[in-house]
Amino acid sequence: MEFWITLIFSFIGSILASTGLWAFIQKRMDKKDNRSKMLVGLGHDRIVELGMKYIRRGWITKDEYENLYDYLYAPYHDMGGNGSAERIMKEVDRLPIRDNTYEKKKSGRNPKGTTRTDSDGE
Repeated sequence: MEFWITLIFSFIGSILASTGLWAFIQKRMDKKDNRSKMLVGLGHDRIVELGMKYIRRGWITKDEYENLYDYLYAPYHDMGGNGSAERIMKEVDRLPIRDNTYEKKKSGRNPKGTTRTDSDGE
């Protein structure tokens, strides 16, 4: 019985000490690290693009802000992202928040030249 225990521990020790196992583990970690870098990069790009759109426009809706913050910036920040996206978010935080409702035009004509009524698809 003692022989089998020694053999099993020797076998497990050999596997753990082998460079092939550690190379495999390192490769898996590098692959995961590259995926994380890619996600941070994509998040950064989207935060900057949307943030600059809202800054140029001069306002943001509540839904737009929640989507930008909850689904892009918070995960981006948690994964270690920072820099220009963080500066963009600080600017977005200062924007006035408008309602999500569509404001009807008071009067005027639609592109076809006819008078607009409430039943014209609004």
